[in-house]
Amino acid sequence: MIDIQPYMNKLKLSVISMSVVFAVSACSGDNTATEESTAANEPATAVEEKAVAETEGTTSESVVDPETDTQPKAATESAEIVDEAVTTPEADSEPEVLAADAGAKLYESNCQVCHAAGLLDAPKYGDTAAWAARLTKDKETLYMHSAKGFNKMPAQAVNGVTEAQVKAAVDYMLASVS
Repeated sequence: MIDIQPYMNKLKLSVISMSVVFAVSACSGDNTATEESTAANEPATAVEEKAVAETEGTTSESVVDPETDTQPKAATESAEIVDEAVTTPEADSEPEVLAADAGAKLYESNCQVCHAAGLLDAPKYGDTAAWAARLTKDKETLYMHSAKGFNKMPAQAVNGVTEAQVKAAVDYMLASVS
């Protein structure tokens, strides 16, 4: 009969090792922010997506003889698309109107998981001493770190949550310590 115990021990060791590797890689101690590089990359990505979406929508103009098509014409068309893509977000940026308890609702649904127990070194809700280091930064930095993520703090402006809702949740948590 085969002794399965050594195989089970190896499996347990492998699972534990992989868990440690994933935990260490997910929670880096790097204190340098990467929002500058991501902010520089975001408009280019948005422009590319906009350009692809607009060229896909114009199928009647897409059928062009490759021998007669010239490069300068394509460059001019893509420049026009880039101009439209860059100016569109500015025109549509109206402040989002939120309910008075929007910050509390987002805190209870998303933030409370970590901030109630202090998971991943999250400052606990209402603990002035734990929030002291973060209160030295301006509110805009706290908003940005909460929305886009920083160190162990995951990005919160995802999956239908807007940056305005994240700001409301940050204000809700800051009100508990000031």
